[in-house]
Amino acid sequence: MEHLFWLTLLPVGIAVAVALPLAVAVRHRPWPRSVALGLSSVVQTIPSLAMLAFLLPIFGIGKVPAVIALTLYAILPVLQNASLALRDLPGDVLEAADGMGFSPRQRLALVELPLVLPVVFGGIRTATVICVGVATLSTFIGAGGLGDFINRGIALNRTSLLLLGAGAAAALALVLDFLIDTVGVVLRPGRKPPGLRPRLVAAGVVVALLAAVLAFPRPADATARGAGGANAAPAGTVVVGAKNFTEQIVLGELLAQWIEGRTDLRVERRFPLGGTVICHEALLDGGIDLYVEYTGTALLNLLGLDHDPGASADAVLAEVRRHYRERFDAVVLPPLGFENTYAIAMPRESAERRGWERISQLAEADAAADGGGLHAGFTAEFVEREDGLPGLRRAYGLRFARVSDLAPELIHAAAASGEVDVIGAFSTDARIHEFDLVVLEDDLGYFPPYEAVPVVRRGVLERLPELQPVLEELAGRIDNATMMRLNHAVDVGKRLPREVVRDFLKPFLNEEETG
Repeated sequence: MEHLFWLTLLPVGIAVAVALPLAVAVRHRPWPRSVALGLSSVVQTIPSLAMLAFLLPIFGIGKVPAVIALTLYAILPVLQNASLALRDLPGDVLEAADGMGFSPRQRLALVELPLVLPVVFGGIRTATVICVGVATLSTFIGAGGLGDFINRGIALNRTSLLLLGAGAAAALALVLDFLIDTVGVVLRPGRKPPGLRPRLVAAGVVVALLAAVLAFPRPADATARGAGGANAAPAGTVVVGAKNFTEQIVLGELLAQWIEGRTDLRVERRFPLGGTVICHEALLDGGIDLYVEYTGTALLNLLGLDHDPGASADAVLAEVRRHYRERFDAVVLPPLGFENTYAIAMPRESAERRGWERISQLAEADAAADGGGLHAGFTAEFVEREDGLPGLRRAYGLRFARVSDLAPELIHAAAASGEVDVIGAFSTDARIHEFDLVVLEDDLGYFPPYEAVPVVRRGVLERLPELQPVLEELAGRIDNATMMRLNHAVDVGKRLPREVVRDFLKPFLNEEETG
């Protein structure tokens, strides 16, 4: 229903309300018509993720930027079909209307629009199908819809979730295409086709089913209840966010369940969102109240500061904490207890055969062979981030013959199968062991400390004073081995993050309750 109404019908409706009057206004004006079609065509060429990224700093996360982007994409097919159909109407028909004494408004309403109606509905059908598909990407900015299943399936490497989201989106596109086409047939002037009655019956059944789903009461969300149970009166709401990979989803669930178990607050989960920048922007504009960040990422990628290789983890934390307080009015809480640093990994057999244990050895071989024919695989974020490939190249003098952008859930398998020689990984990723990879030592100390720390807006802590002491109770409870075990349970064991977190927190929550 969210995908249908908010992310499809609403933007298509707005697009029709904009495009149809515009098409009428420019139907006899070649230059304005060309400009309008050209501008809408340019918008259509902008990749959907780029469009969402452009709108994010202005409108924040959620449905508003998604609806705006989808409306812009939906305008072109409606405008193009309507304006060109109005332009190409037979001249003798228009002359006949004028000869009958029709005013320009009467001719438009009684002759022109009825004649172009089938073509206009063709544009609306196209716009609707575009919105259904593009809307699945809106999940990266927290707009919801069926894309949530696809995003979770990608993040957790779950084919079942991918099929659920993609299959439902495809079914929705087919249903809407059928319904809009049926409306177009009914409104089309002239004799109706003989098979209209069965079509109307089928359309009525589909509409009735959609109405029944919409009217069916939703069960209470058990995950949103506080420790007091269903009858507890929540004192407030906390919105927890997370990035779009397994560890972040686990940590987001960890924060949510810990708050629910230790307070009467209601928790709203908004994850997985997109990458680091999206989560950070969501925190600053109030889309989320807190999420888990890494000190090295905050230092280099968000604050734009330089890293001193000799700086201790405590020094980096203190600097990040000070800048977040001064620049973002946000509080960096004590570390959870583990560090998830970037790592350069490769198949163990290949590393042992070549005698590589350190990144500098990789760089030496790379330089000696002018690229060495080495094929590297990194996530798109690692390729662009200053604390990723660009800085790594400068620090070690690395030159690769080829660098491929790979999705996080595919990168380890690509290394294990020999499709790439080296990859960028994370030190707490359980798939390093699953695929028998080895992490090369960062012997120049290029990567800064990446301690996991909850980050909260100061205003949230002032509004909910009970939140900070509860979150500080998590400090030091998760070491690297524990985090790797939790990631392994989700990535390899294929368990749901909420179940893994619930089992992990059970003894801690019981311990707190008993004193």
